[in-house]
Amino acid sequence: MKIALLALVIVGLCYAFYKLYSQYYLEKNLDEILSKGALILDVRTPREFAEGHLPGAINISLGTIRDAEIPFTSNQAVVTYCSHGLRSIKAADILKDRGFTKVYNGGAMNELAKRLPSSPSSLLP
Repeated sequence: MKIALLALVIVGLCYAFYKLYSQYYLEKNLDEILSKGALILDVRTPREFAEGHLPGAINISLGTIRDAEIPFTSNQAVVTYCSHGLRSIKAADILKDRGFTKVYNGGAMNELAKRLPSSPSSLLP
């Protein structure tokens, strides 16, 4: 019983840390960036993208982003997202290292969907 309770506390603490970490790296002015027509970049795998994605998003997976040919300019506003928000942080950092100057972390897909100007009710297949 004590071990189960301890495990539950540890899982709870890990989840709280994850939420704080992802919120810390989430862009503060994301609503303004999105309202100005930023490109939305899904950094999940092609399979995840095919299963559903945000309207208008393009897909370049985190696993390929270091070497991929990027279909936007280095000064275009881009918002990255993934399923939980951690890959989007890493992808934004990689793009910045590659010289892209207006890259913003959008976090988790379901949270970013709520912030889109059109506020889509469902994800595209």
